[in-house]
Amino acid sequence: MSPGPARGRTAGADGGGPRRGPVRRWQLVRAGSDAVPPSTRRFMARARRRRMRAALPWAVAGGVLAVAGLVAWTLLGTGLFGVREVRVVGADLVTPVEVRDAAAVPDGVPLARVDLAATARRIGALPPVQRATVTRDWPGTLVVTLVERTGAAAVPHDGRYVVIDGSGVAFQTTDSVPDGLPVVRLDTPGPDDPGTRAALEVLAALTPQLRAELTELTVAGLARISLTLRGDRTVIWGDATRAADKARVATALLGRQADTIDVSAPDVVTFR
Repeated sequence: MSPGPARGRTAGADGGGPRRGPVRRWQLVRAGSDAVPPSTRRFMARARRRRMRAALPWAVAGGVLAVAGLVAWTLLGTGLFGVREVRVVGADLVTPVEVRDAAAVPDGVPLARVDLAATARRIGALPPVQRATVTRDWPGTLVVTLVERTGAAAVPHDGRYVVIDGSGVAFQTTDSVPDGLPVVRLDTPGPDDPGTRAALEVLAALTPQLRAELTELTVAGLARISLTLRGDRTVIWGDATRAADKARVATALLGRQADTIDVSAPDVVTFR
């Protein structure tokens, strides 16, 4: 009985090894939507929505951070919004050039990076400036608003006049006495000088009538303050205590025919 044919393998024509039979080829076929049960489709749809809801906050946060980073880079890292102008408001005793030099803000530096408080302090160090405020005006302007000092008296010094404000700060030197300011003769004008403080205290106590007649106030010592009035009349004031009483008494005696009025002791007044 002859053997049956070999299954799956045949001898090669050249008597070599076995030869493989036909190879099966597999192919994936996507099932139609009707092949997936409705309950499974609903479950998968809910799962997708849950994944989207979970990812949405992260996507929004990432977008916000990206926009914020872009804005920060534009404002802080580029010259797109750089300083192009320093606008000065309220300058009379100082020039805009002096203010810009004191501000020391380079052209083109990002406006957002300017330290406004430090810039205001640098400008406020100018003697005529009592207070400075610095603000931003986008896209490229710094606005400097000044409050300058107001003169209270003019102190003769080396042939010129040093103008001091109500706190004794010397902030200006002029060749002549500014209009409306009394002349105060002091040795060392300044906010820490006792003579300067005494003179300013007396000036603040003067009545309008005395102020209108005043030509000079002299501080020869803390207890040797005197006023020189129009007509070469003198009021001996003494020290700065009881300034309001002394001013009232001296005003009442302005009509007297006297060259010298002594109100250093306002309860016992002498004149001659």
